[in-house]
Amino acid sequence: MRRGWRRIGILTVSLAVLLLAFGIEKTTEQSHLKYVTLLFDDSRVHTVEIRMEDWEDFLEQASSKEYRSCTLVVDGEIYEQAGIRVKGHNSRKLIEKYGWKRYSLKVEFDHYLPGQSYHGLDKLALDTSFQDNSYLKNYLAYDMMAHMGVPSPLTSYVWVTVNGRPWGLYLAVEEPEEAFARRNYGADYGQLYKPDYQSLEEENADVALRYVDDDPDSYENIFRQARFPVSEDEKRRLIGALKRLSEGEDLEEAVNVEEVLRYFTVQVFVVNLDSYLGRTGHNYFLYEEGGQMEILPWDYNLAYGTYALGMPDPVNDAKKYVNDPIDTPAEGEVMLRRPLFHQLMLKEAYYEEYHRQFDRFLATYFENGHFEQKVEEITELISPYVKKDPTAFCSYEDYQTGVETIRNFCLLRAKSVRGQLSGEIPSTIRGQSIDQSAFVDASSVWIPDMGEIADLKR
Repeated sequence: MRRGWRRIGILTVSLAVLLLAFGIEKTTEQSHLKYVTLLFDDSRVHTVEIRMEDWEDFLEQASSKEYRSCTLVVDGEIYEQAGIRVKGHNSRKLIEKYGWKRYSLKVEFDHYLPGQSYHGLDKLALDTSFQDNSYLKNYLAYDMMAHMGVPSPLTSYVWVTVNGRPWGLYLAVEEPEEAFARRNYGADYGQLYKPDYQSLEEENADVALRYVDDDPDSYENIFRQARFPVSEDEKRRLIGALKRLSEGEDLEEAVNVEEVLRYFTVQVFVVNLDSYLGRTGHNYFLYEEGGQMEILPWDYNLAYGTYALGMPDPVNDAKKYVNDPIDTPAEGEVMLRRPLFHQLMLKEAYYEEYHRQFDRFLATYFENGHFEQKVEEITELISPYVKKDPTAFCSYEDYQTGVETIRNFCLLRAKSVRGQLSGEIPSTIRGQSIDQSAFVDASSVWIPDMGEIADLKR
């Protein structure tokens, strides 16, 4: 009997030690992620001051995309020798072409001082709202993704000043790197990639997540874009996952199916054609752990049907994009070359789950008034700053119109998707080519009001 009580006592002490260790680890982790409740408290507009002696030269050399040293002051906290550079490719070129200087920016707190961070945050993007008169495109897309439980960058609005002078209202975005990985996957996180093409003239099968062969060199557009040093074992695991994906069997071993379906629910809803489901097949992050893949959101300034506006004289096509089919969100030639979506949709169970996720998304984000309240709260918060934004790409009146346009687009889109789920509206390209009689009327939406290249000419 005494031996039994002793055994119970040992177990109790051991459990206490484990709980204490867990508590310490949890406390340490929360301390490491303090930035979550500081800078990314999106209930207020934060302040970011850039102090840099050669600011004008920095802007003149924007195309180099090289980091420069600056002092960054975040909500009054000073960070010396932070690295800063211009962000973007096509957006940067167009901003430069039309004589603007309002670039998106990237900040690395530890670029020159190893170990320096903003309360655990290593890297930050400052989004300029390029081709986004509403200032809402990225914010809303990431909010929708987070609402659906997809690991997504945190965001908040910041008022940026340069050497004490007002520069403009930006969206601060948590860059998917070490802090992001720790926050979403814990201290023992896996590998993170940002697949992207070097030339659109190439095949870029790896960016589309297509299996080519077992040679790591065939996946250069993935491995060269790794956020952490890549081991040979990690390369082998990812290639193995792509091979299983191409075969279409035992997909759960290669894909976090539930996460991927939730991602595509939002991705398809916002009609982001400059993405994995578009012709370019990029603008996403890929997470791999234990041979299983997840796809993560990134870059929505050309979502909500505005990718077609990448021309000097865009054509409004609100009817098409509001009613864009959820089951075939791109032409067959594209879908067949996007196995992460195509292979899942071939499985009846996953197809049905995809529709269930859409039903949940509509019910909890749109049909209960959540979306409209969110837009109202955010626009009330940022409107005074938009009104005084000295480098804005549009007028305050254009901003107000942009807000109404994206609000109406999303509400009409939700109505159309609900009709597609019920079978009232065809949910495929082929079906819609035959019957558009039940389409949601989108004549009240003029898509260019959300932002277009022509705005840069003003």
